[in-house]
Formats: sequence, structure tokens, C-alpha cells
Amino acid sequence: MSPTAVLVSCAELPSGDGDDDAVVPALSALGFSVSWAPWDSSFDFSAADAVILRATWDYASRRPEFLAWCESVPTLLNSADVVRWNTDKSYLTELLDAGLAVVPTSVVAPGDTARFPSSDFVVKPSVGAGSRGAARFAAGDDASSHVAALHSEGHSALIQPYQSSVDTAGELALVYLGGIYSHAFSKGAMLGSTMDPSGLYLSEELAAASPPAEAVALAEDVLDAASALLGILRAELLYARVDLVTGADGKPLLLELELTEPSLGFRQADPAAAMRFASAVRQQLA
Repeated sequence: MSPTAVLVSCAELPSGDGDDDAVVPALSALGFSVSWAPWDSSFDFSAADAVILRATWDYASRRPEFLAWCESVPTLLNSADVVRWNTDKSYLTELLDAGLAVVPTSVVAPGDTARFPSSDFVVKPSVGAGSRGAARFAAGDDASSHVAALHSEGHSALIQPYQSSVDTAGELALVYLGGIYSHAFSKGAMLGSTMDPSGLYLSEELAAASPPAEAVALAEDVLDAASALLGILRAELLYARVDLVTGADGKPLLLELELTEPSLGFRQADPAAAMRFASAVRQQLA
């Protein structure tokens, strides 16, 4: 009997946004029976050999329910423990404490008082996707009302100095499959972008990219540190996307480490990337 792989989505985008279209034939070519299903549907996920999070982009407003579902699926990729850690962006402070080059980040929990940088800065929810709830402020602005709004929704607030390089260079996303570098793509600035009709993410300008050596080195260090914090091997991560920006000194900084449901840029990657993904899925089962 063929192994079964389920690509997990949400009700608003039951078959994803198209970025994973090449993954289906790649998995099929390796003998998988492939289907899509929203995470909160009646689909029997327990019967699948591999349950792969791909477009669960409504989780931010339903995180406790989503995490409970993740923990009910023994063949989830990436695992429920990884999802719990990664869906709260306060993990950035753990990576900072581990000595990684991360965009300076402070977490303001409900009830705490916010302190704002002396330069332009960004305030965003600690649990969120697609830059929803993120806002940019000028130096000297009082963003207390935005912080209070995030607190009223049950979120901690993340405060970060704005990285002006995103206005010109955007972000660089490095994709790893099974812990091994696969490809990279660039992303234009998202703040001020338009919302996709699904209402789940902001539209982005994406293009294939060749990462410089410094960026690759930082991404490798980030994955090693995250794996150590999670108590797993890098190879246990079916997929990872390391989002970098350029700091004021010209060196790369980690903006986010996406281990839950990131778009992996298959439409910007070489044609073999989807097969690398399929091969990594097969390796996870082995």
C-alpha cells in the first residue's frame, strides 16, 4: 500500500495558495498518495503516514485550539513541540540569549510597561502570521495604544527597531529541507502591502535569490541553535525558513525563523526543489 501524505491547510485556502502545487506530483512520483485537508476538518489525520503543515494560516486567532489539534496528530511535520515553540515569536529572545545575530527584540506581556526605542520601531503581536497586527512607528512616537490593543486580544507585544534596509533590499529567505539548504528567495517590504483576498496574509513581491556567504553562515547557526533549544536534530525539521534582513552595519540579522507553516518559495526555486522536499518527507518516515 502506498504511504499517505496529507498537506494541511485552512478552510479559507483548502488547497493552499499555489506555492505547493509542484509538491503534489513530486510526492506522487515517490509513491505517496497525496491529498489536501484543512486542519479543523473532519479528515482522519490519524490514518496518514505524514501530516504536513503547509497553509494553516488561520491559527493565530485560534492558537490554543490549533496546538491541541497538533498534539493529537502523531505523524505531524514539523512536530507539535516545534509548533508550540515557534508560533510564539518570543523564541527570538531565546535565540538572542544564545548569542545569535537577531534583530533586537523585547517582549511586553499583558500588564507590563512598554519601553520604545529612540529610533523608528515596529510593534507586532507575539503570535501572528503575515504581518497582521504589525505597525511601524517613528522615533519618539508613543505606541502604547497599539500595545494595549494587542494586549486586549490576549497577545504579548514584540518591539523591534525598524530595519531600514527592508525599504530597499527587503528580506532574504533561506529554505532548508530535512536540515539541508535547498534554495533562497527575496521578499519585498511587507509593511504597507495589500492584504490577500483570503484575509490571511499580505501579498509579497518574491524573486529567486543567491544568498551571500554571511547569510548562509548565520542561517546555519540559527538552525543549530534552535535545534539545540528544542532538543532535536536538525534533520528532524522537515522544513525551515530563515528570514534575514541587513543591519545598519551591513551584516545579516535574523528577523524570523519559520518552522510551522511558511511558504517555501517553490515558485521561485529551481524545478528540483519540490523533489528535494518530497525526498525529505520520505526520509522523515525512514
